[in-house]
Amino acid sequence: MLGFLGGTGPEGKGLALRFALAGEKVFIGSRTSSRGIEASNSLKKFSDNNIFGGTNSEAASKSDVIVAAMPYEGQRETLETLKTSLTGKIVITVVAPLIFNKGAISALPVKDGSAALEAQKILPESRIIGAFQNISARDLLIPSKPIDADVIVCGDDQDAKDYVITLANMIQGVRGINGGGLKNAGYVENLTALLLNINQVYKSHSSIKISGV
Repeated sequence: MLGFLGGTGPEGKGLALRFALAGEKVFIGSRTSSRGIEASNSLKKFSDNNIFGGTNSEAASKSDVIVAAMPYEGQRETLETLKTSLTGKIVITVVAPLIFNKGAISALPVKDGSAALEAQKILPESRIIGAFQNISARDLLIPSKPIDADVIVCGDDQDAKDYVITLANMIQGVRGINGGGLKNAGYVENLTALLLNINQVYKSHSSIKISGV
């Protein structure tokens, strides 16, 4: 089962929906059980048997693989609280630290270099992978909407990285790309700010495609 920490936001719900449609069981977690259940219930009309909801703690303990989908400002507290339950597990962080200021969007500098590297520092016994930061949440939430995007997957654990690339390929129209070590996750996270600014210019939901590979 895939457990989503802070999965009630658009990105978490969108990814949970697409993986459920691909046949994976997903558990949407939140700080309160009611919010997690509400989020899962909102998606059950699309895939009733594969979507569950509850607290972040339940998501962490019940799931084999974790997706950290909370806003960056909640990452440290959430991961530190669940550290024991996350030991030894693959933790995929989709977090992209951002600053919103009068309509302008920019990347938020992170002391450790990226949200993914910070997560690895918080969870030294977990297998941290950075992925899915650049895929449109709005598009993911529309089951009939075709997805045409590459997902760059960064990590230092090769087996975990291979697993997440395979996972990305389960979403129709998505291709997982090996982005190298976890140190590269910061570059991918920063691209999110660029894409959001492009979206404002073109009134669109942009994504990335890597040519030549």
